[in-house]
Amino acid sequence: MDHFFRRKRVGLLKPLLSVSLVFASFLMIHKLKLAEKDAVGVKHVRDAGWCGSDCYSFKKSAVKNSLRVSDSPVLNNASNTQRLSNGTPAFWDAQVLNCSEDASVRNKDWFKRLDPRFHQFVLHRHCRYFPMLINHPEKCAAGEMHLLMVVKSVIEQHDRREAVRKTWGKEHTVDGKKIGTLFLLGSPTTGKDTKNLQKLIEYEDRIYGDILQWDFMDTFFNLTLKEVNFLKWFDIYCSDVQFIFKGDDDVFVNTHNLLQLISFKMEDHKDADVFVGDTISKAIPIRNRQSKYYIPKELFDKPYPPYVGGGGFLMSSQLARRLFVVSEDLELYPIDDVFLGMCLQKLHLAPEMHPGFRTFGITRRRVSPMNNEPCFYKNLIVVHKLSAQELLRMWSVVHNEALVCAKRTSL
Repeated sequence: MDHFFRRKRVGLLKPLLSVSLVFASFLMIHKLKLAEKDAVGVKHVRDAGWCGSDCYSFKKSAVKNSLRVSDSPVLNNASNTQRLSNGTPAFWDAQVLNCSEDASVRNKDWFKRLDPRFHQFVLHRHCRYFPMLINHPEKCAAGEMHLLMVVKSVIEQHDRREAVRKTWGKEHTVDGKKIGTLFLLGSPTTGKDTKNLQKLIEYEDRIYGDILQWDFMDTFFNLTLKEVNFLKWFDIYCSDVQFIFKGDDDVFVNTHNLLQLISFKMEDHKDADVFVGDTISKAIPIRNRQSKYYIPKELFDKPYPPYVGGGGFLMSSQLARRLFVVSEDLELYPIDDVFLGMCLQKLHLAPEMHPGFRTFGITRRRVSPMNNEPCFYKNLIVVHKLSAQELLRMWSVVHNEALVCAKRTSL
């Protein structure tokens, strides 16, 4: 194993009904309401797919669970004084959203030829930081945190978040090293029962206190907004975190192996610029209009820089702060994984490939029995992708002392 890596509260708040049951019940009601809306027509549809409620003129009177540094003796320390002197705000300062389109783009020839599916993205990609609906500035304030697990999710995927909390996202301390967890969310997309979904996510957060939510719609193109908004949030609030694991809510993470990888990097004094994952090199934009990752030539017509599959990767906090700085000078790109690769390129860095990260599955053949072999999961770090039920089952099997594997399982 060592050789392999060197190579390459729910106490008092516990509800009478589980949140899962509440979500399941609500989703049934939600579908009925949508059917009713379809029958009579939806009266209020927002123009753009990136802001939340009242997109172009928006001000939140309060942010859930938020604290300003000046209000908190825990947060009001020397590191915040230093942060202020460097020009970084001491609290989340994107309180007002008035994001109008960049009308000048409409007159450009390339925009007139651009696939209409990308119009709203291009017209509003100067809109970068958004008001927070749920914030936890205290998350990193209780002393040094060795590893922060940061998970991209959407409101409806409650079952996935529950599975993560019970497995690799469980907050605990290992050999004196604290591990914390946060889920990154946007707001419900147009056509959904926004008000009730928001109430449910606020209820879930009152139970677990591990959700960050911004007021932009949770769409595929807006995954890059999650990246830049989190990088800014991390720069403001998390001065004492050493490493970040960033991943999706449908991956399996072997936390023991992940911590072992971090230890090796620290022992070799190679931890400052750590950015490790399932690296994709020499990729070019996909021109198939049916693909989820389709990019028209008008938007980008060069090879991609090396980047990692977004299912899961590890980076140091030092590098995360540098990525935040360079990200502010780059135009947003609709594929978040590639955007981070562009940020790394700007720093003259490249991600490190590691065979323990399998963001396309253990094998790319979904039907292969290898994708269900627990001994592979015991020897890898990240495997994508699993349902909530599959994650819970595999976690239980892998951590069963009765499981006997060869010393090293080869692929």
